[in-house]
Amino acid sequence: MTFAPAPLFILSFRQRDELASLAAGAGWQVVAARRVGGAERRFLSSGASVAVIDARGAPEEGLAAAKLLGGAVEANGGAMIVLVSRGEGATIAALYDAGATHFLASPFSDAELLQALRFAARHAERMAREWQAGPAFAPLGWRYDLLTRGVVLTAGLAALLGTDEEPSVRALLRRYDPEDRAAALAALRRMSSARPATAFAHDLAGVGRVVQHLQFDPGEHRIDAVVEPLGSAPEPAAEMREALAGARDAGSARRWLTRRLSGAGEAPLCAMLIALNRFDMVNTAYGRTVGDALLRAAQKRVEDVVQEVLGRDALVARMSGSTFVVAGTAPRARIDLAAERIAGELARPFVTGESIAVLGCRIGLAEALADDSAASLLRRASEALAEARDSDSATMRVADSGGEGGHAQIDRLAVDLNHAMERGEIGILFQPQVSASSGAIVGVEALARWEHGVLGSIGAETLFAAAARADLEIGLSDHIQKLVLAQAAAWPAALAGLRLALNLTAADIARPGFADLFLDRVDASGFPRNRLTLEITESGLIEDLGIASTLLSVMRGAGCRIAIDDFGTGYSSLAYLKALPLDYLKIDKKLAQDITGSPRDRIVVRGVIDMARSLGLTVIAEGVETDAQLEALAKEGCQIYQGFLCSEAVSVPALTALLANAASTGPR
Repeated sequence: MTFAPAPLFILSFRQRDELASLAAGAGWQVVAARRVGGAERRFLSSGASVAVIDARGAPEEGLAAAKLLGGAVEANGGAMIVLVSRGEGATIAALYDAGATHFLASPFSDAELLQALRFAARHAERMAREWQAGPAFAPLGWRYDLLTRGVVLTAGLAALLGTDEEPSVRALLRRYDPEDRAAALAALRRMSSARPATAFAHDLAGVGRVVQHLQFDPGEHRIDAVVEPLGSAPEPAAEMREALAGARDAGSARRWLTRRLSGAGEAPLCAMLIALNRFDMVNTAYGRTVGDALLRAAQKRVEDVVQEVLGRDALVARMSGSTFVVAGTAPRARIDLAAERIAGELARPFVTGESIAVLGCRIGLAEALADDSAASLLRRASEALAEARDSDSATMRVADSGGEGGHAQIDRLAVDLNHAMERGEIGILFQPQVSASSGAIVGVEALARWEHGVLGSIGAETLFAAAARADLEIGLSDHIQKLVLAQAAAWPAALAGLRLALNLTAADIARPGFADLFLDRVDASGFPRNRLTLEITESGLIEDLGIASTLLSVMRGAGCRIAIDDFGTGYSSLAYLKALPLDYLKIDKKLAQDITGSPRDRIVVRGVIDMARSLGLTVIAEGVETDAQLEALAKEGCQIYQGFLCSEAVSVPALTALLANAASTGPR
């Protein structure tokens, strides 16, 4: 068999270059990384079907990487090889659970590694063929013996329902709603030698709406039944339902996409991948039973939105873990509306028994291109999802549709970024923070802007995405911190009483010795520590809460104040509020704007504010745009707000004029 060179993704913490050189010499097109951050996005962008994680000597980092890549590898039908050291075999079970498909224990020869890569490539090829052909048909049905009164399920139905193949009739009937149970019994009573066939429809847990076709065989004294999911085509590979969440499974979803992509004359097909935030943490904290209930509840919310906005013909499926796919042929405006509604529904708290969990989601959206297959469409959606996950605050990312956008634009910006810092194209604007009671401007948040020569003004989110692509996150963060502190230290006397809020990144938090480095930078600038607030987004705290807590404690002890930013975007956790030395809680703009929505929305915002104030935290609401929002937030106890109701982010001269105008006109 001739080995065809293909893209290969390698993540190695210590021997990246050696492994990359070996694989490249064997004909692989290698994309290699040394850090876990951004690995999912880089794997998807590489086009590789095989990922190698070198966990030798770094079992914890290897497991974290496997968990990060596992969903993308499985959803795209790939293979994951993990290299482990002798004596670290105890981690293999956890790595397997995370999505690893192959293992290689050191010491191993170069030839053994290359052979393992070939085996993994063949595994990925088999997976790709299965995507097209689908799994062997597992019929759904049962047989009832009238003499023994015993029932036997087909293996497919037993597996789908999570029961053995010979359950009791009573146990099966208990799965039906009362109305459906009555319909089933009525259908059985209708059957006779004169009327040997009948059917009835009902909802079946784990399957959805089905029709049961019953056939009475008087000679054999039995009833045979075939269970047909409604809406499925009468073909051997009829669409099956995923038993846990009640959605289609990954295989039938891919076949659905393949059929729609081959259809003629239809509107463009769009697919979005929806990944629940923090699900693994909730699953670990509360147990699998609660986790399974959350998946079902999340799937129900997604299906309700899809049915209302996109109609019954749209697809909802659970791809892997806590990731769903939604697809449909509808005008782009309706697809965007569905994505917005889904994000809003999944951001609402889930109640599970006595517990309340706030999840939220990230969404990757791709519109089918002329030459797309189901695999390539899902891969582009996966790339967009990875970009959304890498972002501090973006809920959704849209895959590049062929023009210079998405990855192409980010790649271009990554090339330009070094020169942009050298040429002084990175600037700083300041958005006022206003007392909700007095209307006085009490502080500002520093926001970076890139005035690009071709693309115009570029915000911080895209700016840091380009920095991540160019491995310049730390360099960019240092550059922005120096700019902000230098400008603030030179503020005119009119701004001397304002607090300054400065954002720290996840990369800053993970840097050894960053606290001393940063405090020296503050002191060298001349800006007083006691007027400085450091804002940390919750996504920047997820990876290592202990490191974040230690760092922030040092900063706070040195006189700075600490704010947790974007609270309510899906990473919210009581553990963060209890463990970290915080002074401010900043409510995300979407949550803050919900204050004028439904009574339920207001209760959620009220609960967040009450919780923060009971912990002694000052509450800041972001994104306030109307007097009604401000009035409602103030009544609930919010002390400070920022948003377009007062001002967008402005330059220092504009900020000075804004303060002078506020002083002359008095409170709002």
